[in-house]
Amino acid sequence: MKIRKQNFGILSNGKKVKLYTLSAGDLKLSLTNFGAAWTSLMVPSRGGTDDVLLGYSGLDGYLNNGQFLGVTVGRFANRIKDASFDLLGRTFPLKANDGVNSLHSGPRGFDKCLWNSEEYEKDEGVYVRFELESPDGDCGFPGNLKAVVSYGITKSNEIIADYHATVDKPCHVNITNHAYFNLAGEGKGDILSHETLLHSSSYLQVDKYGIPTGKIIPVNDSYFDFKSRRKICSNVSLLRPFKGYDHCFTVDGEIGKLRPCAEVFESNSGRLMKVFTTQPGVQFYTGNHLKEVAGKQGSVYDKYSGFCLETQHFPDTPNQTGFPSCLATPGKNYHERAVFTFSW
Repeated sequence: MKIRKQNFGILSNGKKVKLYTLSAGDLKLSLTNFGAAWTSLMVPSRGGTDDVLLGYSGLDGYLNNGQFLGVTVGRFANRIKDASFDLLGRTFPLKANDGVNSLHSGPRGFDKCLWNSEEYEKDEGVYVRFELESPDGDCGFPGNLKAVVSYGITKSNEIIADYHATVDKPCHVNITNHAYFNLAGEGKGDILSHETLLHSSSYLQVDKYGIPTGKIIPVNDSYFDFKSRRKICSNVSLLRPFKGYDHCFTVDGEIGKLRPCAEVFESNSGRLMKVFTTQPGVQFYTGNHLKEVAGKQGSVYDKYSGFCLETQHFPDTPNQTGFPSCLATPGKNYHERAVFTFSW
């Protein structure tokens, strides 16, 4: 197991940005403390080793990362309707950055911050711990929050993602990573032939702006039925209004326990990724809004160049009393976990 640390660039305020490369088993994962972002994931296959993460060649890309490639998003991932919510008799206005709605906490969420970071070894893996202090009123949210996010890889070819937060006032918290995967290798075509299975019996109905209506719909006999593995392309062109998937699926099983969430298989490479989560939902996104994004090594990312499986609480939970709560309080910390495994 190895950990390599190097400089990744310098911000306009003179602060240095770090890049960590973790090696364990057959995987190699690179991360930066700007946005606590995954920048590269090298995965072998029967045809060779490829980087399966969409991303940028240098820091400048992450400073102007409108598509949230690889970053950690919070305080609240996904959308909040009308960029506001009520809590304990008070209305909290947020910054709108998706029409009138808030997406990933607005124009300056956790993905735009420089996190404190340190590398460490534990058991059979190597990790980076990222820490961030979010002051009362940050992005419009109440209370001082401390986020501690650990990412690492193990000798068993797993990526471990651990999300913690403590608050001194009640606040809705929803933290995840926004990695875009292409199991054929980044820049090697679209992901429409990837075969996907979701351990999900239902999904959240949304309006044309991606805001949940409050209805949870069974997937049976619909375009959203991935209970058996099938190619993404089989229905993607028929979906309106997104012309692709950008939906939150419920994860079957007991919320709070680590359980199977998804599987994705790419036939040419033979790579298989499995995802496990403690969270109630997963946002399955097929990169519908990617357009001429200048990526790594001269790659250009367009629609369907990558897919995301963002394990998370449901979007707009602060405004939806029927959804599982993600309210953290001084006596109740936020803690969620995800595991990504790879084989070939």
